[in-house]
Amino acid sequence: MKKIRRLFAIVLFACMSLMANAQEGAWSGEIEVQGMKLPLVFNFGADGCTLDSPSQGAKGIKAEKETLDGGKIRVTIPMARASFEGTMEGNSIKGTFTQNGMSFPMTLLPGKPKVNRPQTPVAPFPYTTEEVTFRNGKFIFNGTLTLPENIDKNTKVVLMVTGSGQQNRDEEVFGHKPFAVIADALAREGIASLRYDDRGYGDSTVVFSNFTTDDFKQDAEAGLKYLRKRFKKVGVLGHSEGGTIALMLASEGKTDFVVSMAGMAISGKETLIMQNRIGLAPLGMTAETVDGYCKALSGAFDTLGAGKSMEEVDRKDVPLMLRQLFEMAMKQADTPFMRHIFSLDIRQDLPKVKCPVLAMNGKKDMQVDCEKNISALQDGLVNCKPKIVAFDGLNHLFQHCTTGNVVEYQQIEETISVDVLKTIVDFIQ
Repeated sequence: MKKIRRLFAIVLFACMSLMANAQEGAWSGEIEVQGMKLPLVFNFGADGCTLDSPSQGAKGIKAEKETLDGGKIRVTIPMARASFEGTMEGNSIKGTFTQNGMSFPMTLLPGKPKVNRPQTPVAPFPYTTEEVTFRNGKFIFNGTLTLPENIDKNTKVVLMVTGSGQQNRDEEVFGHKPFAVIADALAREGIASLRYDDRGYGDSTVVFSNFTTDDFKQDAEAGLKYLRKRFKKVGVLGHSEGGTIALMLASEGKTDFVVSMAGMAISGKETLIMQNRIGLAPLGMTAETVDGYCKALSGAFDTLGAGKSMEEVDRKDVPLMLRQLFEMAMKQADTPFMRHIFSLDIRQDLPKVKCPVLAMNGKKDMQVDCEKNISALQDGLVNCKPKIVAFDGLNHLFQHCTTGNVVEYQQIEETISVDVLKTIVDFIQ
């Protein structure tokens, strides 16, 4: 009998080992949250497990995996306060994903979800490119100069300025390369462009949050000076924070034309409060709680924007259930970049803009409010003849979307609407 039990134990151990080995590699599934699908990828290995959330740009989140009886597995993700428990059924693992007390059915299948980016330019190209560098102080910027056929000094050229956060010259996000797509569209229509990696890109010793929008404006100005050595008509095309920088440069008379794509024209503080309201909406809190939290945030942003210390931030009116979230927000807010954003407001500079301006927003943009920013542009751009366009159904990246939520960016195949590309080309021409 003992031999039989021992044999059974060996067989059971062998089966569990085979099952564990069969699960090694990437397994992916998705959960549905308020009508939005959120893909998740579990990376099972012999030495552990990690979780990726492609739509949130999160990779390598540490997790713990257990192999249980009956073909079951349990994965715990402490950092996310989440877990997954499922059972092997053929070539799938069917189970439940749980986070913060909420449960979602999820089935994992082998492999990672495939993404398709049909607009990303592929050689051969009917134009040429040059790898170039320019300098601003101690920073050397690497970029790609895209040149259409038959260029001369009269060829129009645009400098591309990325949005917030350290990005490469293509403004690459979730596999999309918006600036590469725009550069390709422009070159095919006889317009040159220069796109460049942000300061310190690829250098882990550079703390990007120590720089401000004014620093990035100076970087763009250095790019303009470089282009003026070769071209007579030089403009700036900026996305998000880059759009704000384009308008700032125009107000100083340093660019011949501007294309602002979802550039922030209202204050940074107003924009951040709006983003927080949108972020709290799915949590089902009362309007009073959300208003209280946003009011406390507004006061904190004023305090930090004025250069005061974190200890001087008034916390007494923060709703009890959101105090932990508030403290997390304060940690993120205590950087030179964020302190500068709180007090950034270019509305008073807009009347100084004299050059042609194309300003575009997507009506489903959940990062830069379309209606408020367009209103600010219409009120402020009084000394030029701006072309201001609000596109139906487009998000912050100018993709056709369902909700406009950030988690959709990765899931949408389109990188940028062809209508937007045509509008840019027509304006510059």
